[in-house]
Amino acid sequence: LVNKRAMAEPVPHLHLAELTASQFMDVWRHFDSDGNGFIEGQELEDFLEELESARKGVNPVNASLRMKISDFMQKFDQNSDGKIEMLELAQILPTEENFLLCFRQFVGSSAEFMTAWRKYDTDRSGFIEANELKGFLSDLLTKANRQYDDKKLNEYTHTILKMFDLNGDGKLGLSEMARLLPVQENFLLKFQSFKLSSDEFSAIFMYYDKDGNGYIDEHELDALLKDLYKKHNMDFDSQTLASSKKSIMALSDGGKLFRTELEIVLCKEPSN
Repeated sequence: LVNKRAMAEPVPHLHLAELTASQFMDVWRHFDSDGNGFIEGQELEDFLEELESARKGVNPVNASLRMKISDFMQKFDQNSDGKIEMLELAQILPTEENFLLCFRQFVGSSAEFMTAWRKYDTDRSGFIEANELKGFLSDLLTKANRQYDDKKLNEYTHTILKMFDLNGDGKLGLSEMARLLPVQENFLLKFQSFKLSSDEFSAIFMYYDKDGNGYIDEHELDALLKDLYKKHNMDFDSQTLASSKKSIMALSDGGKLFRTELEIVLCKEPSN
């Protein structure tokens, strides 16, 4: 059975033994069609069919597809959650320099990632300039006690630029780069499905800034996150809440989370 989406929109690059970073991202965006940070369900079936077709030149026998998925998941689904995330896909479709796996090893926690980001996103726009990226990556490497030389740092910087500065404007977005974090730690990805409009965000900020001092503290953020999770029927436990809160507070100024900082996380189009 020929996959209808494959016929209408063939996926480039799957036939290659090794992909560039930008080619890998083309494949990822194609199959993570709902943008939730996973390839799962029908997306995974589509991926397997098109991968086998591209590599062997034939379509798989549909009756054996379930078994293929089972074997595939057993081999590559490292955290056994029934889904494939970006870093797991990187093992299936190796990229040049195996960059994504290297990044996973040195990025540290999402809180460390956000701490480094805050240092370089000085205007709290949710972007860092391309010329600041090298310093940002250097900070992450240092925090993770990773040895590196200037040549390797330049390679990482160049690869990140190829992956994320798609429109060539010299700015890199936080929510896009944060997709390199482990999905279970990626607090930004959790909120993608209900990004708020500017008016919605303003109303929420005013509601949780109980004392009207212009910022939200850790306790107010705790209440805000709990209500958001519940309102959107998202599963969470104390560990999930604590991890998200710690990552978001890494953007704060001495425990004070001002409007522009929280906008980066919750708003569709943070104002500059």
